[in-house]
Amino acid sequence: MEIRTIELFGKSLFSIVTINELVTMPTPMPENEAAFVFILKGACISYSEIDELKLSAQDAVLAKCGNSTLKTLPINGNPVYSALSIRFHKEVLEKIYADTPSPFYEQGGTSLTANSVKVVVNPLLRQFIDNLISYFDHQELLTEEFLTLKLKELIVLLLQTEDAPKVKAIMNNLFEKRTFEFKEVIKAHICSSLSITELAQLTNLSLSSFKKKFKQVYNDTPNNYIINRRIEKVASLLPYSDESLSNIAYDCEFKTLAHMSRVFKAKYGISPSEYRLNFSDKR
Repeated sequence: MEIRTIELFGKSLFSIVTINELVTMPTPMPENEAAFVFILKGACISYSEIDELKLSAQDAVLAKCGNSTLKTLPINGNPVYSALSIRFHKEVLEKIYADTPSPFYEQGGTSLTANSVKVVVNPLLRQFIDNLISYFDHQELLTEEFLTLKLKELIVLLLQTEDAPKVKAIMNNLFEKRTFEFKEVIKAHICSSLSITELAQLTNLSLSSFKKKFKQVYNDTPNNYIINRRIEKVASLLPYSDESLSNIAYDCEFKTLAHMSRVFKAKYGISPSEYRLNFSDKR
């Protein structure tokens, strides 16, 4: 992993991260931080407590404090992933807006429903990003005053995108950490490609504590419960979806059609194709 950083007031402000091999790793956001991330190269899936965002080059996300996991994806066999990250530190924002009103904070503003939001990058925001990348080769020319202005400019640009209401909701609650219920996290990721260890990380528990909590809540093991919920999802899709059985298996996170069919028949007594045929005359 290669990281290039520009600092403001002793804090990492702008960073370019490059990863040359496929990884799945926890990327928790500290309580007093948030970040705008623009994908420069490659693709990834960003998992937070209840969100799963698929991102590729030219996509961007605004994420606030909380647990998260990053899984990089290959593009045409190329594993290289690179992203520009802009960090919002609570104490930095308080300092730069000490004498002027914040453009995003509203008393009693929109309540927060998620910890991250995908942002549509308009031409002005894209131009800002392109200019920002050039600064990494000329850091000796960057002053605190200049970097302060660039951070303020970014915030104004984010509040002018198509996603401004969602952006404002995130920014208005930037450092208010939302607590997600255990069941919320599990339900949100039933069909995610997260391992049990990675699910445990999103719930802020060790693997052993996660398994114990899971047994208390669901009276079942994580693997058995998740497989059952996935096959129930398959059963709910078969009567109404025109997707192939292979695509349904993939969407519900079964590695192969044969595995899905085997689990399905064990639960329902017939194959997925037979199950679908039973509903064909009723559509």
